[in-house]
Amino acid sequence: MSKSITRLQYDTGNEGASYLYETQLSEKAHGGVSRHDILQRGDSGSKTQKERIIVKQNSRHESISFSSKKMKKRIKKIGDGILDKGVATWGILILLWFIASLFYDETFLPSPLETIRGTKEIVLNGQLLKFSLISLRRVFIGWSIGTLVAAPLGLLVGRISVLRRLVEPFVNFFRFIPGLALLTLFLMWFGVGETSKVVLILYGTIFTVMVNTIAGVMAVDQNRINSARTLGASEWQIISTVIWPSIIPYVFTGARLGLGGAFSSIIAAEMLAAKEGLGYMIYTARMYFHTDWIFTGVIALGLLGFLSDKLLRVWGNHFLAKYGVNEKGAL
Repeated sequence: MSKSITRLQYDTGNEGASYLYETQLSEKAHGGVSRHDILQRGDSGSKTQKERIIVKQNSRHESISFSSKKMKKRIKKIGDGILDKGVATWGILILLWFIASLFYDETFLPSPLETIRGTKEIVLNGQLLKFSLISLRRVFIGWSIGTLVAAPLGLLVGRISVLRRLVEPFVNFFRFIPGLALLTLFLMWFGVGETSKVVLILYGTIFTVMVNTIAGVMAVDQNRINSARTLGASEWQIISTVIWPSIIPYVFTGARLGLGGAFSSIIAAEMLAAKEGLGYMIYTARMYFHTDWIFTGVIALGLLGFLSDKLLRVWGNHFLAKYGVNEKGAL
């Protein structure tokens, strides 16, 4: 019986529980035999074994504590990832949208599910893809031309002080006039075809890129320019080897900002002077009370802009990193 008591004591690993087992067995099997006698017989020569049991218990507790800390770190990492990627923000926004839609008719504020059904309809008939590609093509052409024109102009204006004093008032005046205000003039001058839309997008891009480029030129350390001139560099060499590499991060930032202006400009143009495109779809959906299509067009426009900016940042990180372009958060 003493072996059974000792085994129970080892198995439980708890002195209080061991005492209960031992007491019960003592009362049933040993009557007047004292607990001390039972322990004396059960514990003789087992001190080393008990120490081993204590070490195993401590190791088990440490293992559980380590697993708990590891799990907490993993949960924290997942939570940080959700916050960094904006999943939580979009989840909250969609939830608020769903709650608000419960108080209004679907023609005024469709729910997310109703919007998905409307999206499915124009996806299946091919309109969403067709209009998205048309708008994207217009944006890419106008934005590319605007950036390629604005960057060298900004470099010259920022470098040549006389030219800067002549051009800056013009730039600072027109960059506050939205393209929509000039749309009628562009339609009269360039017609209702693609040219007027591309020019409008170029207008929405060029001033943003120019201002950033000029700021980059003005921010170049004069000591670097003086050092290059001391070493015998010509003005063209100073521009190509000192100034231009230094202002590339400014030009890149201006191009990213100009991309937002390009998307804003194309929607305005397509709403008023187009038969195709996301702006046209958003504008005409109101006549048929297809509010879900309007939401679909807005979401598609936002996704196109978001993905375009992401791709631009990835391109900048890969090809312009040596010039100091390091866009965190890119893929």
